[in-house]
Amino acid sequence: MLIGYNTNGLAHHDGIQAIEVLADIGYQSIAITVDHQLLSPNDPHLTTQRAVVRKLLADRGLRSVIETGARYLLDSRTKHHPTLLSPNPSDRKRRIDFIVYCIELAAELGSDCVSLWSGIKPRECDNQRALDLLAEGLQKLLPVARQHNILLAFEPEPGMFIDTMSSFSRLRQWLNCDDLRLTLDIGHLFCQGEVPLADYIVRWADLIQNIHLEDMKAGVHEHLMFGEGDIRFPPVIRSLKEIHFSGGVHVELSRHSHDGPNAARRAFEFLKPLIENGGSD
Repeated sequence: MLIGYNTNGLAHHDGIQAIEVLADIGYQSIAITVDHQLLSPNDPHLTTQRAVVRKLLADRGLRSVIETGARYLLDSRTKHHPTLLSPNPSDRKRRIDFIVYCIELAAELGSDCVSLWSGIKPRECDNQRALDLLAEGLQKLLPVARQHNILLAFEPEPGMFIDTMSSFSRLRQWLNCDDLRLTLDIGHLFCQGEVPLADYIVRWADLIQNIHLEDMKAGVHEHLMFGEGDIRFPPVIRSLKEIHFSGGVHVELSRHSHDGPNAARRAFEFLKPLIENGGSD
């Protein structure tokens, strides 16, 4: 497995500099959150930036995944809006168009996957309507991903419509589609009481394409630095080794951007010996 970090943890940096900082620390994989400062589809210098990022990843021997969770990229006033659940068809199309852009970007950069989530269920939607809208959006996106030989990895997120592994399982059954993969956030599992963590990793091994990692306390969705929550990480690393996971284990500490380089360094110093020792206590 590869030690990775999400660029949303360096949100106050120029996007190119953020990747360089992480590479200098020793990270092997970058979870690229497409945002205002990094590969935004609205950037007038996008063509140049894409070429620079592609060369930087290649020159530094970095793997990557593309993350679609920027907070205010598509709407400057409403966090994470629009989503695949937005009642207005034109809003849903904006989200779909953005994910299509991310798929094309992932293909250009040689990224391992595009990671996405459901969004919050609107008040005017019941569960069945929300499920139908989400399935409709994914059914438009999955053929595009196949065409570009890119995998979509879906992340259950606390507070969103698809929040737990149980609701993710229902979504996959409703879609009846084998190629929707999984972004598994270890902190989210712990936060929502989906434990033992090792059991969930083994149970979902065949679908795991992307890992998010951070510390967390039970019942509180707050991404914490390792050692500040209640997660025991050796069993997590042992389980990932057991399933032969070879992708990026991406630290996600977006609210640590004010101290981004130091936070990234501390996280790396915690994970490197743990992974090298195979999760030994």
